[in-house]
Amino acid sequence: MAASLPASAALAQPASGGAPRGAGFAYVGSFTTEQRKARGDGINVYSIDAGTGAWRHVQRLGDLTNPSFLILSADGRFLYSVHGDLDYATAYAVDAATGEIRVLNRAATGGRNGVRQAIDPSGRFMVVANYASGSVAVLPLRPDGGLSDQHQLLPLEGTNGPHRAEQASSHPHDVVFDPTGRHVIIPDKGLDRVFVFRFDPQAGKLTPVSSVASRTGAGPRHLAFHPRLPVAWVLNELDSSVATYRWDAAAGTLTPMQVLTTLPATFFGASVAAEIAVTPDGAYVYCSNRGDDSVAAFAADSGTGALTPAGWTSTGGRDPRFIAVDPTGRFLLAANEQGDTIVPFRLDGANGRLSPNGPPIRNGSPVTIAFSTTRS
Repeated sequence: MAASLPASAALAQPASGGAPRGAGFAYVGSFTTEQRKARGDGINVYSIDAGTGAWRHVQRLGDLTNPSFLILSADGRFLYSVHGDLDYATAYAVDAATGEIRVLNRAATGGRNGVRQAIDPSGRFMVVANYASGSVAVLPLRPDGGLSDQHQLLPLEGTNGPHRAEQASSHPHDVVFDPTGRHVIIPDKGLDRVFVFRFDPQAGKLTPVSSVASRTGAGPRHLAFHPRLPVAWVLNELDSSVATYRWDAAAGTLTPMQVLTTLPATFFGASVAAEIAVTPDGAYVYCSNRGDDSVAAFAADSGTGALTPAGWTSTGGRDPRFIAVDPTGRFLLAANEQGDTIVPFRLDGANGRLSPNGPPIRNGSPVTIAFSTTRS
């Protein structure tokens, strides 16, 4: 299936203006289909003022269906998207000076509804979580940044969780390389389990190593590592909780340490957790709640990584499917999928508190943000 897209798919809409020299860039993916009740229009590119954090629209790349999660290569030269509800991923070339992107090609993921992807430290392979079909795929990356079709496909197996609708089968929801690059961790929302695989960087192959069960019905969704400590945090979607694990890189195992709710004690409605983000220094962890429409802040112990609640902040919109701390650690962005906004917050490094930082950015059905910088 790996192939170049027709020219019409690679044409960007007129830009709102070029990026200033030395700007950072943000790439925003969206849901676009009626099935998703979406209003998105592809991938939008923004330049970011290094001082104020203000965003300025640079480009819209349309004719894309549900580009729902985006990552950049380590050198920032290439962008990759998976496409919600579909069976392929797309590669894009990035103009370092302007931040604009153009389509290179797309390739089969071997499964349906790719939701997350990660690139191995060598930059030669991309691992994709296929949510709907319960599998993990490895796709080789070409020297020109393009994708090749998957060359390994692993089904995830286990006992389904108790939730009839959300846990009827395996649903891997994230792909994360550990800090050594030797292991890949996969939270499986459907099986209430977090899987660990060993990764062979020469062959581009995954081998099962271990797994750890979450609380019954928790629905593990996303994972983030502490930047220095042997600690990982798992966001559980269905019971709105965040779990702290001790990570043993030599053995490839996760050991549970702590579980906390992501919801304030004053909230009693329906809500599910969506995204987890960590500051570059590992001092604070943030989790978004869809329903309560808030961001929960936690202070992380500098020795153990254990979390202490540090407050909740409204995202100023509906269904914050995605949040991200920018590379400087000074700003947090909340993407409100059903509010069609990205709301910027200034992050106080002394206490982790969030405060509004300018007006919301209008963007239809935003569901992912990837950051890049350039020094052109």
